[in-house]
Amino acid sequence: MQTIDNFNFKDKKALIRVDFNVPLDSNNQISDTTRIDATFPTIRKILADGGSVILMSHLGRPKGGPEEQFSLKHLLPYLSEHLELNVKFADDCIGQSAKDMSAQLRPEEVMLLENLRFYKEEEKGDEVFAKKLASLGDIYVNDAFGTAHRAHASTAIIAKFFPEAKCFGYVMAEEITHLDKVLKEAIHPFTAILGGAKVSGKIEIITHLMNKVDNLIIGGGMMFTFIKAMGGEIGNSMMEEELFETSRNIIDEAKKKGVNLYLPVDAIIADAFSNDANIRTCNAHDIPDPWMGLDIGPKTLQKFELVIEQSSTILWNGPMGVFEMHTFENGTKQIALAIAKATEHGAFSLVGGGDSVAAIDKYNLKDKISYVSTGGGAMLEYIEGKELPGIKAING
Repeated sequence: MQTIDNFNFKDKKALIRVDFNVPLDSNNQISDTTRIDATFPTIRKILADGGSVILMSHLGRPKGGPEEQFSLKHLLPYLSEHLELNVKFADDCIGQSAKDMSAQLRPEEVMLLENLRFYKEEEKGDEVFAKKLASLGDIYVNDAFGTAHRAHASTAIIAKFFPEAKCFGYVMAEEITHLDKVLKEAIHPFTAILGGAKVSGKIEIITHLMNKVDNLIIGGGMMFTFIKAMGGEIGNSMMEEELFETSRNIIDEAKKKGVNLYLPVDAIIADAFSNDANIRTCNAHDIPDPWMGLDIGPKTLQKFELVIEQSSTILWNGPMGVFEMHTFENGTKQIALAIAKATEHGAFSLVGGGDSVAAIDKYNLKDKISYVSTGGGAMLEYIEGKELPGIKAING
């Protein structure tokens, strides 16, 4: 794997694609700096070599042109403070101002380009646009795993203009290394825990993991599609009727391949989708109308915890219930704690996907998990076995 450790950046301009797509509050202050903080080791290594850094990123979804709220200039104070230098800002990502500023950039200086998505050419993967960006630097560094599944100008197309001078930054290298540890080098027993609302978003992941895992745990809203497909009564719980046959096929496939498929046996049910609803515990296959299942029950939890405890590799994507509501958070919370405990006893654990990461943050368990992926959609596609354009562009 070509990483920044393979290069000496002395007197070189490193053009780094970062993922600074961070949330801003109404005062344009960054409300979660995780993605920015993750890139500091990459930036510091280049500066320590005596190189200079040109940062490029997107922010939000501007509607085809510059929009004040999506300007990357809002990130300057934070970047300057934490890098302990005055980060320069080009008010365009291509064009004369960016050209002039990059030409005058001295070793150990950092500049930030304006939002790439102010140009529709970025998302279209336009080659002319990519070439203009490429002209600003000597070495291309992709450190934006969160956008690695997009064939955009700055994440995939640009690499062709750096045939001998392209590499991964530390964020990308870490993500690939840890995902490969789960998908290609897993120590068995290997358990995958999948949750979230819908089966439809997880079919390809289940299919790909079926050849790799020993145990497949399914919770969250998606469990009810499986239960209903098997003839269970699920009351007013969410389901995807069009996926009944797919669900039955997955159950058959697991039997054929010797994969232990664990579905919930009981559920916390409610008479309304509300924190203040009346709740009770019942058999997951026997939920009365108009009640709905909003979390996994205690018997299920006990069963799942035992499987997790006996695992050497654990992959978790998707909550077990509506954990945003405190009434229905117990399943997700206890699974998170069980993974942390198994990790403490030597298991390798990887957690990824927006809601699972939010749960790990909510229960302050980040330091107790082997690796928390920031990738979201990119991580899911990688688990599905797809070749990501941003990775292929560097690996060639």
